[in-house]
Amino acid sequence: MALLEINDLSVAVNEKRILQGITLSIGEGETHVLMGPNGAGKSTLGLSLMGSPGYVRESGTILFDGQDLTELSADKRAKAGIFLSFQNPIEVPGVSLSSFIRNAIHEQTGQPVKLFSYQKKLAAAMELLSMDPSYADRDLNVGFSGGEKKKAEILQMLLLQPRLAILDETDSGLDVDAVRTVSQGVEAYQESRNGALLIITHSTRILESLHVDRVHILVKGRIVRTGDASLIEEINRNGFEQFIQDGDR
Repeated sequence: MALLEINDLSVAVNEKRILQGITLSIGEGETHVLMGPNGAGKSTLGLSLMGSPGYVRESGTILFDGQDLTELSADKRAKAGIFLSFQNPIEVPGVSLSSFIRNAIHEQTGQPVKLFSYQKKLAAAMELLSMDPSYADRDLNVGFSGGEKKKAEILQMLLLQPRLAILDETDSGLDVDAVRTVSQGVEAYQESRNGALLIITHSTRILESLHVDRVHILVKGRIVRTGDASLIEEINRNGFEQFIQDGDR
């Protein structure tokens, strides 16, 4: 049985249909990539899977580990083991990065989080991501650069250890070194948890050092092609034009 099963999913935002009949499945430990041109609906799919308000399911089902998520709120989906890394992480004044993650772990597990053990894991993950340790005590994302915000998202993923992580344009706006560092964090997640990944991107930079099982091309709200990792090289050579033409048919 697949970990995530999306069947004929159509989603509207502000009464406009964005996703049209999306069907795909992700197995335990698999890494899937969702690519496509800007405005294709990639982020809409990620937010819909997370249960974000305003994304109205018109038809179809979303099953996670056999459980129907259709009526579940975002917090319950998170407790079930789904994590979404935001394209534009928000600032949360008054709550430190360390406290935010520790509270999130508590909410997810329902168990007390032992401080010493947590601090040790936090320090190791921050070192992996080349983050200044002082960021742990700073207000979440307040005054962070774009790169540090993205690293903070990956830091949360490493410590929360979700069963499925959805990374939405995590590499956008990052320089080459930051992309490499973020990729190392994603690799560490894959290895430590054997976690499943859905990487949403229109670039291929973050994928260069990652094992990829399946690639899905989204155009105008529809998946127009699914294949193995060789699709990434095809996009590198030819761009999305061929797939955009497929989406017009």
